[in-house]
Amino acid sequence: MRQAVAILAVGLGFGLIAPAAAQEASPGRYSMQKSETGLARLDTETGEVTLCQEKGGELICRMAADERAAFERELDLLTSRIEALEKAVESGETAAEPALPNDEEIDRAMSIMERMMRKFMGIVKEFEDKGSDSADEGENLPQKT
Repeated sequence: MRQAVAILAVGLGFGLIAPAAAQEASPGRYSMQKSETGLARLDTETGEVTLCQEKGGELICRMAADERAAFERELDLLTSRIEALEKAVESGETAAEPALPNDEEIDRAMSIMERMMRKFMGIVKEFEDKGSDSADEGENLPQKT
């Protein structure tokens, strides 16, 4: 009886371990593919492709030429931006303030607004005058109630 219980326990143990062993390992960040000159390594997170070769028992990987040039340009751009920001901080400069209009620009804008308002008020006055003329004529009209 003890032998049957021991066999059952061992069988259940293998039954639980077997599915775990059967599962595939999750893919890592990098995927390697053979190429004509060695290996191509794909970074599955960034999409970056790196060419790798085995030399002297070591795997040496380098970025593809066009990606390397783009990487260098971006690095140079960021370096120059950092240097400019550091100089601005050292000199005490702050963010550029928006330029306000000068007195001439304000006077010109006010002149335009004044002309517009005068024309608008003239139109209103014309409508008022026409309205009072029709009101006089309305006295002679019969009521329609």
